[in-house]
Amino acid sequence: MHLTDADRARVAQAVADAERNTAGEIVTIVAKRSDAYHDVALHWAVLAMLLVLALLAWRPEAAVWAHGLVADPWSGAPSPGGLYTVALVLLAIVFLLVRVLLAAMPLRIALTPGRTKARRVHARALALFRAAAEARTRDATGVLIYLSADERRAEIIADRAIHGRVTPDIWGAAMAALIHGIRDGRPGDGMAAAVEQVGLVLAEHFPPRADDTNELPDRLIEL
Repeated sequence: MHLTDADRARVAQAVADAERNTAGEIVTIVAKRSDAYHDVALHWAVLAMLLVLALLAWRPEAAVWAHGLVADPWSGAPSPGGLYTVALVLLAIVFLLVRVLLAAMPLRIALTPGRTKARRVHARALALFRAAAEARTRDATGVLIYLSADERRAEIIADRAIHGRVTPDIWGAAMAALIHGIRDGRPGDGMAAAVEQVGLVLAEHFPPRADDTNELPDRLIEL
């Protein structure tokens, strides 16, 4: 997913336009990914090792054959120690091979379960919200729109004053607009449309104050 300067300007303008009609503040963040998923690569490597053990248990003659490739053919039947050595070597090779293959982030992301990605994206969005928007406004009216590009997932998190009046399902239109833009290859348009929808909700519940000031940055933050 690639954002152009025009996309950045479009999102910043959408935030400025939305905030003119509300006392709320909108923060937009786009991250390349929300986690490195090293543990997922490790889990797949361990699973591959267990699969090798299962195959050796199913076809023990495979271990005997592998032992014969490196042992003296005149030494007779392999000892249990020799077979265990073969198994350990095979396990190590498979483990390292899977780890090397999963060093490629696209493959690692593809093999990460959807629920795991959803949890990691939510956790990162929550951490960023606490750092960038939570309790950073006078009336606790900040909203974070967070997009994690590699996972192709988004989160909308609202400060306590908004959360007290607006149920999470109310952000459905904003999320739909954002996801539609991403799927169409127009992330800037999707983010701007999401900002517009969030602005409509904020304007309904938190109209602008006479002494309202711009408390959070309008620009799109990229991580």
